[in-house]
Amino acid sequence: MDPLAQIAEAQPYSRLLGVKLLEASQERVIGELLVRKELCTAGGTMHGGCMMSFCDILGATGAWLAIPEGAKGTTTIDSNTAFLSGPPEGTLVTGISTPVRIGRRLSVWQTEVTDPAGKKVCLVTQTQLVLT
Repeated sequence: MDPLAQIAEAQPYSRLLGVKLLEASQERVIGELLVRKELCTAGGTMHGGCMMSFCDILGATGAWLAIPEGAKGTTTIDSNTAFLSGPPEGTLVTGISTPVRIGRRLSVWQTEVTDPAGKKVCLVTQTQLVLT
């Protein structure tokens, strides 16, 4: 099984949302998500909770790939979200998550989400605790 498929298989919530990983390493994680009706607010734009989940999945994936040998995993302990615009139903959003800092016990990841025109729709900074 290819590595991206293995990561996707290990993330049932990611599959439920419909997140597609395009690239995943400890240097960068890229994913896409189609804004479907069931992921939207009553106003027809992507729900903020869905946006936060999408970003958390990407950042956590990078943090997990960067954990030190012998660690059991990671968990999100802090997340800060700036909602910049609401992508409407039918939009394919792209998220790129990169590390701000990777340490032995904590890593900080920043995820930028854009629409197909390159417009920024969200910026998230999250802190991941390494579980030992």
